Amino acid sequence: MTKPLVQAVPEPSPALPDAKAAEPSGLSPADADRYSRQILFRGIGRHGQHRLARSHVAIVGCGATGAAAASMLGRAGIGALTLIDRDFVEPSNLQRQMLFDEGDARLALPKAEAARRKIGLFNSAVSLHAHVVDLVPGNLHDLLGPADVILDGTDNFETRYLLNDYAVQQAKPWIYAAAIGAYAATMNILPAPAAGATVAWQPTACLACLFPDPPSGPVETCDTAGILATAVNLAASLQVTETLKLLTGQPETMRRSLLSIDLWPSLPGSSLSRSEINAASPDPVCQVCGHRNFSHLAGTARPHITLCGRNSVQIHEHHRPIDLPTLRNRLAAHPEVEDLRSNDLLLRFRRGPHTLVLFPDGRALIQGTTDPSLARSLYARFIGS
Repeated sequence: MTKPLVQAVPEPSPALPDAKAAEPSGLSPADADRYSRQILFRGIGRHGQHRLARSHVAIVGCGATGAAAASMLGRAGIGALTLIDRDFVEPSNLQRQMLFDEGDARLALPKAEAARRKIGLFNSAVSLHAHVVDLVPGNLHDLLGPADVILDGTDNFETRYLLNDYAVQQAKPWIYAAAIGAYAATMNILPAPAAGATVAWQPTACLACLFPDPPSGPVETCDTAGILATAVNLAASLQVTETLKLLTGQPETMRRSLLSIDLWPSLPGSSLSRSEINAASPDPVCQVCGHRNFSHLAGTARPHITLCGRNSVQIHEHHRPIDLPTLRNRLAAHPEVEDLRSNDLLLRFRRGPHTLVLFPDGRALIQGTTDPSLARSLYARFIGS
């Protein structure tokens, strides 16, 4: 990830009309007690808590940042959470992914499902929707349509640019967040409305305004640079705080910059470094929000993706359902298959140095390689071409 340079940030735009004033403040006695400390905070109050209970947030990626954000929003009393993640819990996740435990890793539970179960234990009033899928152009309208705001918990820029296309097209706010090493970054994207429509905010720059193209060349990942749980939780805390401002009807208080904080800078005597890039206004020549060219949204295929934190390739075989019990029975007799395990949500086995994880929609994670050709060969050999 390229760290932004410091630039001056202009004064915030004039406040929009306070949407909270017209809202009812009816809360049950149980909710008034449960959220009493949050209600006492003047930025939320009873009106804001009522609005949160009627809000719907989608979180794309339930790994480190996404799991932390989901936990905080569930505890804050959000009405509904859509949890989207293509991966499963492993022991190496437990250092920083706060919702999960050793039992989840032992069962290799998909992260979206594990997050749903955990949040349901501490707030059963939240409506929880878990989707063990990869977000692609063919499914994001159905998955993200009901949400009031989208939170980025992903580990790759391909999905972030897809989210940016969708959010700008639909005039739906989304909040970028990232963490690597001791570095955390976040940015609010408040899109302009379509012609003739209105929104409750002054539009900001979109992701493509600041970064027209995804990073090229080697990009640091958790696997190469490591990651501190403190950086993860900082990014998630900033992201969730901005979400609460938006959902309680106060978009005028939201930050209008790309903020980055390094908690462990290399310069001696400095405890942290902070920088911002101005994102207060859309770039009129931006290909996405200026010219409305949604090239990522228009894509019909996705390349193999090397995932954060492991040496692996993802293979997409959507619309090709797999009968996991039948496949398990077939693989159980294969002499090269070891450590065969399955549940209702995935099937996992080892073959030599490689581990294959298969999901019911035909998608697979091939661990132990970054070679797409080898991954495809293993998929064809053990699952079918």
